Amino acid sequence: MTTLKSRLQEDLTEAIRARDELRSSTLRLTLTAIAKEEVAGTESRELSDDEVQKVIAKEAKKRREAAEAFAQGGRAEQAERERAEGVVLDAYLPKQLSDDELRAIVAQAVEEAKAAGAEGPRAMGAVMKIVNPKVAGRAEGGRVAAAVKQHLAG
Repeated sequence: MTTLKSRLQEDLTEAIRARDELRSSTLRLTLTAIAKEEVAGTESRELSDDEVQKVIAKEAKKRREAAEAFAQGGRAEQAERERAEGVVLDAYLPKQLSDDELRAIVAQAVEEAKAAGAEGPRAMGAVMKIVNPKVAGRAEGGRVAAAVKQHLAG
């Protein structure tokens, strides 16, 4: 069974052979971030695919934020580069939920929380606890929180 990390390494080798600079530099940076995570803490260890996926998600989020910052700063070329790197990374992540899918999951979680006695704005924590495992890796925390807030305020 191929691990996600070894798939990244194989894809990096392939990108280097194909002289695909964007892909190879993006994968190289991501593998470096994974390696850094593996030696963080008291002892080095091999990351699970889930942990590798979290690192990739973090890297993809950094690219989106950087692209936004560059775009606002009028640096379209750098923004485009960051977006392109984000697209490379997105290929290794689970498909993101659409707004409708996310709203449906949130609505169901609000009902579950209500059944457990949590209502109104104070139910935010209870609802987030129900929603987070269901959307893990398929929607960013900020997006999830916004959808929950909107639903509870609704």
